[in-house]
Amino acid sequence: MAEFPSEAWLAEYVERINGSDSYREAASTWEGDVSLVIEAEPDKGVPEDVWAWVDLWHGECRAGRIVPPEEGERARFVVRAPYSRWKEVIRKELDPVKGMMQGKLRLKGDLPTIVRHVKAASELVNLAGTVPTEFPDEAA
Repeated sequence: MAEFPSEAWLAEYVERINGSDSYREAASTWEGDVSLVIEAEPDKGVPEDVWAWVDLWHGECRAGRIVPPEEGERARFVVRAPYSRWKEVIRKELDPVKGMMQGKLRLKGDLPTIVRHVKAASELVNLAGTVPTEFPDEAA
């Protein structure tokens, strides 16, 4: 079981994205890399911001890795939220597109593009929820 957020968790997530026919179909016209910024919550075991970058292209994830902020900032889309908010997304307690519209997730990039690809975004969330995940604030 991989801890979120980590390189191991991200690698498992990329594998699940690339193994999903549903995602491949839903994202067939998607073009653009995305940085997911998991903002620090030291009291919950996340001492510093983590930048998870994924290169999404026509239904495939060509790469995914933890990157330094200066690299992550160059992504076409940057989605930021505190660790606990991402935890809600992974557990499917918060829809990410609704979260962006409500300001619970902050987007740098073109929201209409995200909205046009809402099914692809939904598939990404569903896949994140299938990764066996250990959350640092729940560790025994």
